[in-house]
Amino acid sequence: MVCQIPKQIRRAAVKRNIMKKYLAEMLGTMVLVLMGCGVAVSLGCTSNDPALASTVVGTSLAFGLAVVAMAYTIGGTSGCHINPAITLGCLLTGRIGGKDAAMYMLFQVIGAFIGAGILMVLAPESGLGANAVQSGISVSGAVITELVFTFIFVLVVLGTTDAEKGAGNLAGLAIGLTLVLVHLVCIHYTGTSVNPARSIGPAVLAGGQALSDLWIFIVAPFVGAALAAGVWKMLACKCSCEK
Repeated sequence: MVCQIPKQIRRAAVKRNIMKKYLAEMLGTMVLVLMGCGVAVSLGCTSNDPALASTVVGTSLAFGLAVVAMAYTIGGTSGCHINPAITLGCLLTGRIGGKDAAMYMLFQVIGAFIGAGILMVLAPESGLGANAVQSGISVSGAVITELVFTFIFVLVVLGTTDAEKGAGNLAGLAIGLTLVLVHLVCIHYTGTSVNPARSIGPAVLAGGQALSDLWIFIVAPFVGAALAAGVWKMLACKCSCEK
């Protein structure tokens, strides 16, 4: 029995460390949704009126800065995916195992619900900054937008966080600034998701068109992430001439 105690302690420690990663993802996604969608609600973000362009800029900065803040807060604990599309990209490039990837995604969605729930208490009639196909935009246009810009975003994440070719401590800043750019482009078309968890929480609680359009913000980002993983594996591949 005495010999078994150290093993039990080690197992308990391992379980605690694993749980810390999942909770970090939940916390990070909660902050992303609360801050990003919260600013969108507070500013009344819209791209339909040129006079209100500042609301688009403010919302874009909010999402990007939330990612930067969380990258340097929980990055050392979980890697700060806070996005199922990023987790899928990491899974397909061999950076995370299947079980961890599934748990990351689960806790990211839970975090998104918590963030959206807090926002619902603060602004119950706001729509919660939920994603939806914007006026004058076709469904195919929305799908292409989310697919292409998730591809770009996840590719940046995979590149900047690569163990050999990445940006090191500057990765969080590069990723956050990229998300700002993505929002500046995409808000006009879809309100910008590139993150299934960010869309699921607000859409389920807000209902309406956001819930009807939700499939777009799950399918398209996952396809974009898978493509980004494939491209990055090709770019990062060491050919025999490079060895």
